[in-house]
Amino acid sequence: MAVKVEMPKLSDTMEEGVIAAWNVEEGDTVESGDVIAEVETDKATMEVEVFDAGTILKILVDEGDAVPLGGLIAVIGEEGEDISDILEEAGSEGSSDKSSEKKKEDTDKKAEEGEESFDPVFGDLDKKGNGQPDDGRIKASPLARKMAEEQGIKLSNVEGSGPHGRIIKRDIESYEPSKAPAAAPTATVTQEDKEHRVSQMRKTIARRLSESKFSSPHYYETIDIDMSAVWDARKQLNEISDTKISFNDIVVKAVATALLKHPDINSSWQGDKIIEHRNVNVAVAVGIEEGLVTPVIDNTDQKGLQQIAAESKELIEKAQNRDLQPEEMEGSTFTVSNLGMFGIEEFTAIINPPNACILAVGAIREEPVVEDGEVVPGKRMKVTLSSDHRIVDGVSAAQFLNTLKQMLENPLGMVL
Repeated sequence: MAVKVEMPKLSDTMEEGVIAAWNVEEGDTVESGDVIAEVETDKATMEVEVFDAGTILKILVDEGDAVPLGGLIAVIGEEGEDISDILEEAGSEGSSDKSSEKKKEDTDKKAEEGEESFDPVFGDLDKKGNGQPDDGRIKASPLARKMAEEQGIKLSNVEGSGPHGRIIKRDIESYEPSKAPAAAPTATVTQEDKEHRVSQMRKTIARRLSESKFSSPHYYETIDIDMSAVWDARKQLNEISDTKISFNDIVVKAVATALLKHPDINSSWQGDKIIEHRNVNVAVAVGIEEGLVTPVIDNTDQKGLQQIAAESKELIEKAQNRDLQPEEMEGSTFTVSNLGMFGIEEFTAIINPPNACILAVGAIREEPVVEDGEVVPGKRMKVTLSSDHRIVDGVSAAQFLNTLKQMLENPLGMVL
């Protein structure tokens, strides 16, 4: 009996997947557990396994196509088995679309004849009655469309006089280009321009950060830190450490220790309640070609610098190779984003939901400072805390930053 292979849910936030690659072809024989495809999700590229043995009778989706959860991507069965009923069912949606288009044309015909009726294809018109349907398609009768096409007239430039603003025959006949409404500005595409398909990861980044920025009331506080002691301490640590320790590893350790003293910063907004997390799980923002990912170092406060450095290095390499698993990007309670290695001295970051805060770390600057009345070489670093004002008040954020500053200016305190 033929078996449907459907798009599985490969992450907790996944809504659709893109077929990155097929590992099989129609006619190939597979066993239970075989990986037949690689699917790009909102978080990573994952493998799709089959649970039934048989022959790949049909592949219904091309590489690069997006498929919603539960959507049919392939059919497995016995060689020569009739799967016409499955294919017919899969194609029923397309048939439904054709039926809807036929209904629309019938309704348009009635409108051309002067009948005014509600059009079930387009749904409710807007309150202005301008004939613009929910999906953005311009309402016009088939005859008007044909006339406009023959005369090279853009329907978007024509004002409809039919029922609910529908464009009809007389609107095309009386159209004057000089009276055409101004077109909305659009991007100009030239031969030199290059279009990029928006990846599932980029779509999710755009959605989540938009939701965060516009739903969480962000505010920002910046503090300047003397990094001279950390500079010297790191040099000494790397002389005895098996794993190279970066400045960011030290910042992550300091953040985790400071969060223990300021649990309100280590919190999440949950609508009618605020969750104060007992675990300290610091996420580290990593830039990759498709955007930004945030792998998590679990129980960061309980780990030493060498362990944090080793885990951070492994997670960054996985992120750059697109090998991160969804569980490695879940459960964060705070996020650190560091652009110092790119020479960025100061910036603000968008909160990584459901965290209450994110720390933007700038470059270590060499500049003259005054010590004991004398000007001496100094090493300074600015960090900016973005906070969700629903959870964290200004004083709390300032207190956290001052604790962080104290720890980084006295790094030995982190190991006591």
